[in-house]
Amino acid sequence: MSETGNPPILEVDNLARHFPVRGFLNRKVGSLRALDDVSFAVEPGEILGIVGESGCGKSTLGKTLMGIHEPSEGEVRMLGERIASPGQKRAPKIRARLQYVYQDPGASLDPRWTLRRSLHEPLIIHTDWSREKREEKVREIVKAVGLPVEHLDLYPHEISGGQQRRVGLARILVLGPELVIFDEPTSGLDVSVQATVLRLFRDLKSEFDLTYLFISHDLAVVQSICDRVIVMYLGRIVEIGKTADVFAAPRHPYTQALLSAAPRIGGPRVTENFSLQGEPPDPSNVPSGCRFRTRCQYAISDCAEIDPHLDDQDGHGVACLRWRELSA
Repeated sequence: MSETGNPPILEVDNLARHFPVRGFLNRKVGSLRALDDVSFAVEPGEILGIVGESGCGKSTLGKTLMGIHEPSEGEVRMLGERIASPGQKRAPKIRARLQYVYQDPGASLDPRWTLRRSLHEPLIIHTDWSREKREEKVREIVKAVGLPVEHLDLYPHEISGGQQRRVGLARILVLGPELVIFDEPTSGLDVSVQATVLRLFRDLKSEFDLTYLFISHDLAVVQSICDRVIVMYLGRIVEIGKTADVFAAPRHPYTQALLSAAPRIGGPRVTENFSLQGEPPDPSNVPSGCRFRTRCQYAISDCAEIDPHLDDQDGHGVACLRWRELSA
């Protein structure tokens, strides 16, 4: 059960996704460990952020939850029903309840289709509604995302990037989803447009009773909109907790490094003196023990031997052997 007493809308248990690495004559020579032993739950109505460097597994996690990638290990449950595990085929009804908003909305819209046709398509696939009923629903959703109904006769290249994001939102909302996964939804937007889009997300969440999984590299956006946050490094969760707690008192050295590197105008940083060393390791050859130890200035010999798992204290979990003494 969640803190609210309701069952989690999404439960992820020991999820892994490994991609084969092939060499000469297309022979498998190893595995790229994009996700490893990822477990968490999403409460109904919350916004859960996922942050980390490029290549840490954020988007792979979102696409594995959505069913675009098949899990190598573990399982995913939605309202108690298993929706993803190795070899399991995703049921069509789940696709409607769990929706994914791509980072580049323009790339997910057919340039030869009008916006009207793009918005009708999900309803044609998932319902047996008449054209009149589909058109009524499409117009309702278009108004909800703040677009003029007249735009339905336009093509994707005739509208702005911010408007394309609104169309992407409308395209998934026509199906009445319960959980929406956003992949870098504010990247490439002007600050003013970004603020407008974030307000739209909040308004739609309330109006349609939605739950969000919010994948982003923008820490300021995550801090402003998310209830909880997951910090990922090299395919693993290294810290998870309430956004306010994680940003005010980060426990994992990697989280401290992210916050230290974030641009800030005025005021002290949470972590002034932490320096991130070197480059991320090759995910096809992960270090032994703690995956972050090769870049951590606090690493000791035990860090090379022991693989730390999330130590959850009062809802704030951290995967670090030394976090208690470092916090003290």
